[in-house]
Amino acid sequence: MDHLVLTIIAADKPGLVGRIAQCIAGQGGNWLESRMAHMAGQFAGILRVSVPAESRQALMDALEDLSTHGIRVLVGESSAGLAAANKAILMTLVGNDRPGIVREITALLSSQGVNLERLNTDVRPAPMSGDPLFYAEASLAVPATLTLDTLQAALETLADDLMVELALRNEE
Repeated sequence: MDHLVLTIIAADKPGLVGRIAQCIAGQGGNWLESRMAHMAGQFAGILRVSVPAESRQALMDALEDLSTHGIRVLVGESSAGLAAANKAILMTLVGNDRPGIVREITALLSSQGVNLERLNTDVRPAPMSGDPLFYAEASLAVPATLTLDTLQAALETLADDLMVELALRNEE
């Protein structure tokens, strides 16, 4: 059995996910997991599928044919990912929005050996002032050797500069 990771983007419309699911199932593939979102009229998804080795090329061809329907699919190999020695941590962040905030936070995480596995962000008006506030929630894969206190302290060095509040907790 081969495992593939598919990245999909298309103009959002009813039946889009069904068309993709039919394409995968039609080639003997199995939809294992996915993350999907709608933003500004566009659909974006990432999913992991398994397919019998002998059906792999047929699935690749069928996915390529989706482009005639305006569905772009990028196919990658599934990998084992990070070692199980990592800890799963949830991070939430709220602060004044400004250009570069995501770049600075992700650079710091990377310098600590932390892998960003999921990131959701939004900018909303502050309740009292209406000024833009940046909100983020992330799932992190933190090396077992990095303590939560050390990570919190490193992120707080940015908090002073970026005026953010951080909350870290073990993911359950």
